[in-house]
Amino acid sequence: MTTLGILHPGSMGAAVAAQARRSGAEVLWCPVGRSASSKARAERYGLTPVRALSEMIGRADIILSLCPPAVAEDVARGVAACSYARIYVDGNAVSPATMANISAIVQQAGATAVDGSVIGSPPSDSKSPRLYLSGPADALPPVSRLFEGSAVQARALSGGIGQASALKLSYSSYQKASRALATVAYALAADHGVEGELLDIAEGRTTSYLAETAYFPKTAARSWRWGPEMKEAAHALREAGLPPDLAEAAATVMERWAGLKDTSPDLTLVLDELHRGPQGEPI
Repeated sequence: MTTLGILHPGSMGAAVAAQARRSGAEVLWCPVGRSASSKARAERYGLTPVRALSEMIGRADIILSLCPPAVAEDVARGVAACSYARIYVDGNAVSPATMANISAIVQQAGATAVDGSVIGSPPSDSKSPRLYLSGPADALPPVSRLFEGSAVQARALSGGIGQASALKLSYSSYQKASRALATVAYALAADHGVEGELLDIAEGRTTSYLAETAYFPKTAARSWRWGPEMKEAAHALREAGLPPDLAEAAATVMERWAGLKDTSPDLTLVLDELHRGPQGEPI
């Protein structure tokens, strides 16, 4: 039996860890400093608690980090400080340069770094996201085997560290920025009382985020994670000599929704928050 350590069981991390458990792995997690919501998810999915990160380090064959991108390097430093020396998979939405930093951090402690990225919704009976992996060729099969027969589709990429991260941000820089732009466009139309006509135009197209108004509140509630991801996308674009402006602008939009973290706001509140600055002051 392979033992997997998950850092941390958020909505994505817990669901991915549950798929590894269904495939036969023991999944460890550390409750220290985690929220009541994380504890409830871990219990629901049958994850095994450990008393401290050091215990996870001593038992886990593979550690998977799925956390907000803004803290991904700090999480890696915490693992490295415990002298972890097996396979460390960073599955976060970070730029290739940030992933290179994370790789260097864990390699100094003797671990093998794997670059990972999850594209899609949390796995379930109806949803099957892809887990892309890149890095040392001999480290990818053990990670892939964790999810054999599960709802997580593990796919290896050639080219080494940075490839999985580049793919993730290439996709999310469009997907998430488009969601933010659609909400801003709707807010402008609503300010002038023409939102109905705007939707009529959008719904006449074959596909348009602009017509998916029910998703606007979900975008706002997730912006605490998506905003830092857009900053990482801007970082990646800048590294490649490409204009980072649209990704940076999407991050700025999402900062206005910071107070809606993990809530279920209605559309009116989401639009109202767009008229406020990052500190909540009216503009």
